[in-house]
Amino acid sequence: MGEPLAALVGLGNPGPEYDDTRHNAGFWFVDQVARDAQASWRHEGKLSASACRARVGGVDLWLIKPMTFMNESGTTVGAVCRYYRLAPAQVLVAHDELDLAPGIARLKKGGGAGGHNGLTDIIARIGADFWRLRIGIGRPPPRRDLIPHVLGRPSRAEFEAIGASLARGLDVLPLIAQGDTQRAMNLLHTTDGETTHGA
Repeated sequence: MGEPLAALVGLGNPGPEYDDTRHNAGFWFVDQVARDAQASWRHEGKLSASACRARVGGVDLWLIKPMTFMNESGTTVGAVCRYYRLAPAQVLVAHDELDLAPGIARLKKGGGAGGHNGLTDIIARIGADFWRLRIGIGRPPPRRDLIPHVLGRPSRAEFEAIGASLARGLDVLPLIAQGDTQRAMNLLHTTDGETTHGA
């Protein structure tokens, strides 16, 4: 067993014009955790974020949505770690992932940003030793720009697939919260009976 989780940060862009865009998949995840816990968001100016508390798997978590734009997500995550005196390993960041297809979710710790501006800024502020829940949104067709894709709205079929991956992430979140990340990965990464450890 590893260290219990203390904070779950969902990445996205604030504002209603971004609510349904692929880049806000992290917001979708943390919003569902808050709904399940019947927790109410409140603005925390000192964190540049919306925040609430939720009990998940017997563990009290801070749920955080940065109210900066995506490329300044590290401002909030750094403030959260300083204010609550958290090590990066106590933080799980839920974010959209171009390199995974819709319907796929993966858990990992550390590593690079993979071109994700939110992760790039977080790594610059607290280092790379935090957990990531990677929510697949897929890449656009060849020769299509990435920015209109991540800031675009998924099709109905894509949205349903992403919803299924969010549900799988929610299923294993209690294990992650408790620090049983290996078991969480084994369950989350199992597809058709095959397990990919740490993928």
